[in-house]
Amino acid sequence: MTFEDPKDPDSGDPIYLSTKTIPPEDRLIFALDVPSVNEAKRLVVTLREAVQFYKVGLELFATGGYFELIDWLVDQGKKVFADLKLFDVPETVRSAVRQLSRRPITLTTVHGNDGILEAACREKGELKILAVTVLTSLDQGDLTDLGFSVDVHRLVLSRARRALEIGCDGIVSSGLEARAIRDHLGEKLLIVTPGIRPVENRPADDQKRVVTVEQALRSGADYIVVGRPIRNAPDPYQAALQIQGTIEGLFLSG
Repeated sequence: MTFEDPKDPDSGDPIYLSTKTIPPEDRLIFALDVPSVNEAKRLVVTLREAVQFYKVGLELFATGGYFELIDWLVDQGKKVFADLKLFDVPETVRSAVRQLSRRPITLTTVHGNDGILEAACREKGELKILAVTVLTSLDQGDLTDLGFSVDVHRLVLSRARRALEIGCDGIVSSGLEARAIRDHLGEKLLIVTPGIRPVENRPADDQKRVVTVEQALRSGADYIVVGRPIRNAPDPYQAALQIQGTIEGLFLSG
């Protein structure tokens, strides 16, 4: 596709639907943000074929059994996103990525400056490195409190550009910035977008810069990460299927 056409009929903005060869059912990543491995496994069994890709983050890492869970997920035919947001001196991050690259993990996250990202990329092998831009739990006021006197959108774009130059495979970014990233950088980076919320039901939680499934994907996200809207639904399986239906409608309608 070109980056001039088509246009969103409501906003007039360009539609940057991903052209990467990713199976539509893999574009939904479910966030296994639960307090125990047993609960994580229960959710995976509940979601069955509705979810093929799982994010396993710090909460489960702190419980023990993290890598055993990853092996179990892979045995179930699932893909794994190890969302650990590695942030330390470059040599430590390099060593950690080397260890992770030996595991059956598809994606992992690295936080930090150029030196940290460069160290991670030196050891990634087949593991895809995602650079964290600005957490979706932060808004402009939070950045000001942290001492960043820069517009959040400019900061995200700057970090995305540096991640590309360094050799990262992708970034984690809000859907609010995905369109600008595609506009400036094309399809060179994977964009993984958390903070997905149904437009009619945005709960009071720790996510501030949120978008809907369709908004994120039309803006250029390759993957969306969804947690609470599925996990807290009356029927998580049906909630996941509904999201998959939206994804299929976008990517298979032609």
